Order: sequence, then C-alpha cells, then structure tokens
Amino acid sequence: MAHSHHHHHSHGHNHDLKGRNLGISIFLNIIITAAQVIGGLVSGSLALLSDALHNFSDVLSLVISYVANWLSKKKASTNKTFGYKRAEIIAAFVNAATLMVVAVFLIIEAVKRFYNPEEIGSDLVIWLSVIAILGNGFSVLLIRKDADINMNMKSAYLHLLTDMMASIAVLIGGVLMKFYEIYWIDPLLTLLIALYLIYMGYDLLKESTKVLMLFTPKSIAVQEIVNVISEIKLIKNVHHVHIWQLNEEEIHLEAHIDFKEDIKLSEFDVILEQIEEHVYYEFGINHVNIQPEYGKCDSKKIIVQD
Repeated sequence: MAHSHHHHHSHGHNHDLKGRNLGISIFLNIIITAAQVIGGLVSGSLALLSDALHNFSDVLSLVISYVANWLSKKKASTNKTFGYKRAEIIAAFVNAATLMVVAVFLIIEAVKRFYNPEEIGSDLVIWLSVIAILGNGFSVLLIRKDADINMNMKSAYLHLLTDMMASIAVLIGGVLMKFYEIYWIDPLLTLLIALYLIYMGYDLLKESTKVLMLFTPKSIAVQEIVNVISEIKLIKNVHHVHIWQLNEEEIHLEAHIDFKEDIKLSEFDVILEQIEEHVYYEFGINHVNIQPEYGKCDSKKIIVQD
C-alpha cells in the first residue's frame, strides 16, 4: 500500500504564540470572574452572576484549549502514531458542549427571576461590566487571528466573544436599572445571552463532531475525486474510498485502485504522484494512501462498509 503526503507545517512559533495569548486570556478571565462573583453577590444582579458563571466557563475552556494546544505539539510515538493531533478538536467539542450547558442553566435562572424580580445595586453592576468588557475585549483581539484557522482557538474565541457581548448587555441593563429602575431587564438580558450561546455553540459542536466521527469534509465531493483519478491512463477502477479529516491541517484519502495492466512499481510511483498532485491542488487533500490492485476479486463499489 503506497502512502504519501504533502506537508503543511504548523510552525512551533505559531503554537508558542497561541499558547502565550491563551495564557494571558486565562489570567485576565480569572480576575474578571472573581470580581463578578463578589459584585453579583453584593449587588444581587443575576445578569452579573450569570456573566461570572460564563466567565468561569471561559477560564475552564481556555485552560482546555491551552492544554490541547500544548499536547498537539507532542511528537508521535509507536503507541500514539498520530501523536496528539486530535487534542484540539476534542477541546473544541468539549468547549462547544459547555457553551450549550451554560446556556441552558442561564435560561432556567432567567425564567425564575422573571417571576421573582429583585432590586439590584446598579452602580456595582455598571463598573464591573466595564472591567469585564475591557478584559474580554483585549482577549478577543489576542485570539481572533488564530480563530479563523483553528477549531480549538475558535471555541476559545467564541467563549470570550459571547462573554464580551454578555458584559455589554449587563452594562446596558445596569444603566437602565440605575436611571429607570427597569429591573426585569436583568433576566431578559440573561435570556438573550443564553440564546446567543446556543446559536454559536451548536455550529461548533456540529463541526467538531463531524471531524471526530471521521465524516468526509463538506467541501469535498467523493464522486468528483473518483472521476478525476479515473481519468488517469491505466486506471480501470477506483473503489473502497475513505476520506476523513484528522485535524484542521490534515485531510486523508485512502482508496483501492484497480489497474488495467500488471504494471511495475516504478510506473505505479509515477501514477501515484499524479494522483497526489490532483487531489492536493484540486481538493486540498494532503495525505494519500493507495492500495494498487490488478484483477483482484473484491467489491468495486466506491463506498464499501468495512
């Protein structure tokens, strides 16, 4: 079975920078969480306490992302042949799931508070939400660049972004409570924050689940790949195809190829190189594993359930 791949190196420097940015964000969020818990208890603001809870989930999610980022740098070994390349995908899955859990908890608390509104010390709410906006805003800027290309960093980014938005909502609520004594705004904002968390978290949960389940990336059409490979001279049939994503940077293709002639290994190598070029430049697949066959009696279906 011939195996080959085009390498996409994720440079150590980028990993170190991601790690440093996550470290700074963890430190800032610990401070914000502690301040909000104290402030929420003193002022009686549910929105502030729910924001603190979300901030605490941020701290946990950032720690998970930090550990996953560190693990993904570890080398492969005989009992871990892929290394820890899936660590960041698992972190993204866990963080997306926690976003959903936090959201459900917030909805339950908000509904309770709607029926039992309480007077809230708005000055403290205003000041603490301003601190949270600044802290989370800085963290969002630190992580934003990596969030576009890395699911793990995106999950951390989403936690921070939604938390910044929650803090802005809490600030608006604090101002309305201070000047207009509209106390029901507190649970209403909590509810809106929770619904937004579900909206954002679900998408990430779905994407990370697809990778963990070895689903074919949605950008890749299996039949198109089969057609492209089948056009190469001497190839009779392409079957038993598997395409999966290992992590953000690696897409693998595995297939059996039936040849029209009993070709030499050196001829197969030339054809393999053609296949690699086609699938890499047209479909972004950078790991190719081909099993050559000649007149073998097996299923010639494109998808075969092993």
